[in-house]
Amino acid sequence: MIIDTHIHESKYSSDSKMTLEEVIEQAKKIGLDGICITDHDNDFIREEAKEVAKKMNFTVIVGAEILTHEGDVLVFGMDKLPDKKIHAWELTDMVHEKGGIAISAHPFRNNNRGLGENIRRTKYLNAIETFNGSTLPHHNLQGFTLAVELGIPSVGASDAHIIDKIGTYATRFLTDIKDEKDFIQAIKDGNFHPVMKTEEGFKDIDLYMGYNKKL
Repeated sequence: MIIDTHIHESKYSSDSKMTLEEVIEQAKKIGLDGICITDHDNDFIREEAKEVAKKMNFTVIVGAEILTHEGDVLVFGMDKLPDKKIHAWELTDMVHEKGGIAISAHPFRNNNRGLGENIRRTKYLNAIETFNGSTLPHHNLQGFTLAVELGIPSVGASDAHIIDKIGTYATRFLTDIKDEKDFIQAIKDGNFHPVMKTEEGFKDIDLYMGYNKKL
């Protein structure tokens, strides 16, 4: 099952140029099995997403991309998000206590929004987004190298704000995922790896295979 784990829609992410319906239509077209909507610092689309997902018969998981003092973290499984800017390790502690998951987004992107080396002192990160479709390749590889060093699993995602970016990178899960609960468990189990979109479909990223480890 292939899921793009980091996408923004326009209703609650002002920098996005696409509606949830448009995202789903494109995801189906290119062969994705599901998407994660991770709007900036909010999960306001949660209830609407349930209705749209059911109507369009497609798996939509809602999380949020939270900007901490150290950089962006994707979170899932939170019933209440922080109402002020906090440190990354405070956020991941909160997520862990709630039984959710936290993923370091584009850790080495050169816009001061990645955790970078702060990953080393941030507990309870369930994965690192080492292949991000809106990040330069050498910055992605920095994230991958750190993930391998620390034994933290890697995900791939587009971080799409426009239609053509959807699925640039994504994540192949080795179990079926129907909802947020399944997604959280799959991430905790570590049974996944990044893939990239090609003209022939989604392909495993060869240099990655064999490195994923369960926390």
